[in-house]
Amino acid sequence: MGKVMGKVFIFLIVVLSIFLWVGSAVTNLTGGEKKAGGAVDISPEGGEAIFWGKGRCYTCHSLGDNGSAVRCPNLGVLGEKFPLAVGQRAAERAKAREKATGLPYTATDYLVESLANPGAYVVDGYKNEMAIVYAPPISLSLNEIKAVISYLQSQGGEVDMDALNNPSEISKKFYDRIAAASAAGGGDPGNGETLFFETIGCASCHTLKGQGTKLGPDLTSIGLKGLKPISEAILQPAASFVPGYETYTVIGKDGKEMFDSDGRKIAGVKVSEDAESVEIAIGADAVIKVAKAQIKELVVDKNKSVMPEDLIEAMTVKDYQDILAFLLLQKGEQK
Repeated sequence: MGKVMGKVFIFLIVVLSIFLWVGSAVTNLTGGEKKAGGAVDISPEGGEAIFWGKGRCYTCHSLGDNGSAVRCPNLGVLGEKFPLAVGQRAAERAKAREKATGLPYTATDYLVESLANPGAYVVDGYKNEMAIVYAPPISLSLNEIKAVISYLQSQGGEVDMDALNNPSEISKKFYDRIAAASAAGGGDPGNGETLFFETIGCASCHTLKGQGTKLGPDLTSIGLKGLKPISEAILQPAASFVPGYETYTVIGKDGKEMFDSDGRKIAGVKVSEDAESVEIAIGADAVIKVAKAQIKELVVDKNKSVMPEDLIEAMTVKDYQDILAFLLLQKGEQK
């Protein structure tokens, strides 16, 4: 009996050892063990781990002879096409960006821009298709992006930690872009701008940096309010009103709510008033003029906003995050 139990025990040990070996082999084949996230090491070593790991940069870029991706430029030295590694190459690209923009770009500025706004400079022969690395599904944090940049600097160039930790005005704007995206759950501010001015059409009621319509509040400095107020304004537009943009319902002489000739309730933002009449904007393209002789009173409706209450239903979760990220960046002076 003892011999049988001994053989069974040995058999179990062998099976367990094989199981652990197979598991280890599979883990190594799929990129190695993924450690739990902790403090990001902003260094070439930390950036290297992200480049070949979470950042998945290797799916599009190779680095010299390392990797097999050809979808995007090789970031190392490879033949006549890539005689300089990206650390040295960045200095040349910075000169091109300075010429194109008139701004004093450094090599670090170029590398920061290449990750924060990859469409700003597209290498000849390649498409503008680099993923937004601070948006889902990659969702790199600002510190993780800094680490990757230090790794790229180390490829043929000098690592400039001072420039990464004390950014220039150019890099600071990109840092703000990344921080806003992270605060918004990984939104893309660039797409948020398109949604604001075109797809969703927020500019049909709001102005931003002089563009848009003045039916609603100017949003040029909306980012100064922070994430929560902006989010609530989109999700619950009637929860609070900017002074001067309250919703008024027009009550006629008979004590009833007034409607126009098309059967629309006259309730909205008061855009003008004189001794004879009041103009009420009931929508972006609908302003109704009502003679004061017909009005008993104007009543503020605290539960109604001209801003569509079902706006969030017209957006995907990504749209919502993108618009949030874009609005969080708006911290300029109102015009």
